Amino acid sequence: MRCEIVAVGTEILLGQIIDTNSAWIAERLAETGVDCHFQTVVGDNPERMLEVLASALERAEALIVTGGLGPTQDDLTREVVAELMGVELVRDMEIVERIQERFSSRGRPMPENNLKQADVPVGANAIAEMPGTAAGLICPMHEGKVIYLVPGVPTEMKQMLEGTVLQDLVSRSGEKSVISSRVLKTWGHSESGLAEDLAEEIERLNGDGEVTLAFQASGIEGVKVRITAKAVNKEQSDSLLDHEENVLRELIGDHIFAVDHQTMESVVLDQLKAQSLTFATAESITGGMIGSRLTEIPGSSDSYIGSIVAYDADVKRSLLNVPKDISVVSQEAVEAMALGVCAVLGADVSVAVSGAAGPYPHEGQEPGTVWMATNVKGYVESFKVVFPFDRAQIRQFTVITVLNALRKRLESSIY
Repeated sequence: MRCEIVAVGTEILLGQIIDTNSAWIAERLAETGVDCHFQTVVGDNPERMLEVLASALERAEALIVTGGLGPTQDDLTREVVAELMGVELVRDMEIVERIQERFSSRGRPMPENNLKQADVPVGANAIAEMPGTAAGLICPMHEGKVIYLVPGVPTEMKQMLEGTVLQDLVSRSGEKSVISSRVLKTWGHSESGLAEDLAEEIERLNGDGEVTLAFQASGIEGVKVRITAKAVNKEQSDSLLDHEENVLRELIGDHIFAVDHQTMESVVLDQLKAQSLTFATAESITGGMIGSRLTEIPGSSDSYIGSIVAYDADVKRSLLNVPKDISVVSQEAVEAMALGVCAVLGADVSVAVSGAAGPYPHEGQEPGTVWMATNVKGYVESFKVVFPFDRAQIRQFTVITVLNALRKRLESSIY
């Protein structure tokens, strides 16, 4: 069964709010095995709403429409759907009573315009869950198709989806299947490069039809490879995901640094904890960003003991033993910083970064030049990267790049 999601609201189109509802609904549809091929956002304009809904009904058997069920003049979803059904709106007195009760329970008078929320297209049924003053509706269409109307308020929408809509969709579909996804996060390879490396595997999967791959470039989170599997139950879909993840790990190796909700910092911290290693950071160009990212992870204090943010050249020399006769943006400098912070803070492992964030050259280095070092138990490795980005991106990419270098060393256990 195909189900489309339509979000109604000019405020979404203007960027005043972010449409998180559609993403949540799409995830729940996948879990219940309902295909969702299109999502649309339309403003509070009756002509465009009618056009969007009619077009969606040509492609799908079911629509979930969020928003436009409030009491104001620009809340037009009920009226538009009634026109699409070719019926009138009638006032449902049971809904009226529920709205009145909600206001009276708060000791507040009910504005007359709230009665609009009790208007229902002839032939439609109210959704049992009604946590607010907006009633959700199940609107039967021609050829057995259906439109579900739910509020744009996320908490109200979710109650209706979980309580009624998803179960009704499954019963109408006549089949039960599960669509599951797993996201592999990669770093150090381009989206086009990954697609090229996986071309034969993608072709094989297209022939089988059970599993699909998709790519998403995600900035400082790297390039994500999403594996999606459809099966009769969760156990079978998970098995398909497990198999495909193993195949991809064979093909693209240590470019994969995390799965699903893991991050580069959480993976590094897990490795440090598993090996009973303490960790410190010496930061210049990033100004404490590495430490900030690490300490956002609950339990980071199990391994991470602190940072020295040595932005000024004299601080690098006085606190981290960077020699006076070398540039503070150099291989020698970051190696000294990596060793120095471990000596000062008593850590087993460290990373150090120093560079020219721009927009002007620094210490004779062009903007984007960053030296990085990793130190594990006194064994230091260093490297240089020249980023073609703006100042903010250079700093962000420095954080994940140096943590990735440390991750690879810790994973190999060969320091």
